[in-house]
Amino acid sequence: MKKIDSFIRDIPDFPKPGINYKDITPLLQDPAALRETVARLMDLIGDIKIDKVVGVESRGFLLGAILAEKLNAGFVPVRKSGKLPYKTYAEVYDLEYGKDILEIHQDAIKKGESVLLHDDVLATGGTARTACNLIEKMGGKIVQCNFLIELSYLKGELKLKDYDVRSLIGY
Repeated sequence: MKKIDSFIRDIPDFPKPGINYKDITPLLQDPAALRETVARLMDLIGDIKIDKVVGVESRGFLLGAILAEKLNAGFVPVRKSGKLPYKTYAEVYDLEYGKDILEIHQDAIKKGESVLLHDDVLATGGTARTACNLIEKMGGKIVQCNFLIELSYLKGELKLKDYDVRSLIGY
């Protein structure tokens, strides 16, 4: 089988000029590559007990839900403002071009539960840090933050220095 990173396609100037977008859809379309990716993400987790997997909108939902099923854990979506139907906790965070809001259902995580945060890409770390803040506000214990891709040149891991951060592919 080809290396997993060979299934990641670069899209220049998306979603705006100067951004080199890492498109994971070719990986998702190949059953063998998808199986291998999930297996390798599971290897990153090891034998850590996980109660909930939190996936960050929207591409963190794709592999996060599969990881939750494999771990016999619940899956919790973290979404942008106004997209969750029940009572939520919310946190504002900074983007390079303004602000945004992430939300989580108030009943999604119980105090003391072990939580794995998953997203497809760790870039500047702002979104992941905000999701961690929401998890901890609810009393969840973050046991690992894992990512398919890490753009290390953006130094997102600095915003997550208090956590065990693991990534499959680094750029």
